[in-house]
Amino acid sequence: MSKEFTFAIKSIGFDEHYRPSDNTRITTNFANLARGASRQENLRNTFRMIDNRFNALAHWDNPKGDRYQVRLEIISVEMAIDGESSGNALPLIEILKTNIVDRKTGERIEGIVGNNFSSYVRDYDFSVLLLEHTRNQPEFSAPDNFGDLHGKLFKCFVNSNTYKEHFAKPPVICLSVSSSKTYHRTENLHPVLGVEYRQDEYSLTDEYFRKMGLKVRYFMPANSAAPLAFYFSGDLLSDYTNLELISTISTMDTFQKIYRPEIYNANSAAGKSYQPSLKHQDYSLTRIVYDREERSRLAIEQGRFVEENFIKPYRAILDQWSAHYAL
Repeated sequence: MSKEFTFAIKSIGFDEHYRPSDNTRITTNFANLARGASRQENLRNTFRMIDNRFNALAHWDNPKGDRYQVRLEIISVEMAIDGESSGNALPLIEILKTNIVDRKTGERIEGIVGNNFSSYVRDYDFSVLLLEHTRNQPEFSAPDNFGDLHGKLFKCFVNSNTYKEHFAKPPVICLSVSSSKTYHRTENLHPVLGVEYRQDEYSLTDEYFRKMGLKVRYFMPANSAAPLAFYFSGDLLSDYTNLELISTISTMDTFQKIYRPEIYNANSAAGKSYQPSLKHQDYSLTRIVYDREERSRLAIEQGRFVEENFIKPYRAILDQWSAHYAL
């Protein structure tokens, strides 16, 4: 029996008044920032960092460095299988949408969708499936067909009418570089993205995103401490405007300074040959409270939740659909 997947998009503003809803993944960057006694101060300081970073990069016609403000939306994507009621829709992914306010003209400018990427199935793949596969193994390896289902679900969403009705351009995801790889600086310099880095071997995350239909390039923007990994389809350098790219850089560089200060808030910048390390000691802390150990634990808990409530009950349908879905 043929099954069709349909998608629904929900959007909520991400500002200093944001409180995670009951069905928001608690391992997401924005949910972590919005919890605890310091939640409002956390959020206020985060948005101030984002705006300051944006204006530093968009410095032309901006003499006071305060022309632009970045506003964020949390985009939640639910998936329904035909024949299922909307009440049984399955939460699939959460991403961020950037918007730019030009205080000089009053214009609101569309930014980029994607940026932060949070996925229930990815939690299962990395925190349950991969963990069990590598336990007691002498050498690291990934399970057969690792990431295939997730990649097809993501492509199905991006190619859907629902996505195209809401967003004019394909997504760009921006993540930390891998601490297991070495990156080499090139002579390629982009006016916004900065200097490009390359590596000889892709990481497991790079391969995982490749199955989602996304290529990767690594750039270190001006005044950054380390390169960022940009995952995209199409042409990263020509498909997006400078302001769109800056909205992603300012948002995700800020997140990474909070979550991986050893890499992105290091007191010295990456050199010609660079291997990131979370054991690096020469770095500064932001004024934003974040519990990294808790996030790692919650990722495993939510991976188990996904296994019990999505993977196991829908396995036959998912396997059948995946076998016939054309990449």
